[in-house]
Amino acid sequence: QVQLAESGGGSVKAGGSLRLACKFSPYGGSQYCMAWFRQTPGMGRERVATIDEDDSINYAYITKGRFILSRDNTENTLFLQMSRLGPEDTATYYCAFEPRPDYTGCFETSYRTWGQGTQVTVSS
Repeated sequence: QVQLAESGGGSVKAGGSLRLACKFSPYGGSQYCMAWFRQTPGMGRERVATIDEDDSINYAYITKGRFILSRDNTENTLFLQMSRLGPEDTATYYCAFEPRPDYTGCFETSYRTWGQGTQVTVSS
């Protein structure tokens, strides 16, 4: 079972930046997806960005070119660099993991392993 631990959340003013990190435990398989989601109270989790084992990345429209997903495999860490933040980006951000033995697209797949989340608050 992969373990995930997010960090890097905080409070910033509109227009500011934050870098989220997700430390993950090693996975023995070769095909997998990782993703960042976010959730606000009363709403479901919405997909922010996904990455597969070959570093193929997809972004949700909500990122509007402001977010960059990356991964450091030597440090087992997934990052989400967020810039030009607005109050609409206020949410709890979650890291997720899912094996994909049948090469299901990472943007379409359902995720079953989650971190505890990190809060991002953007004030106007």
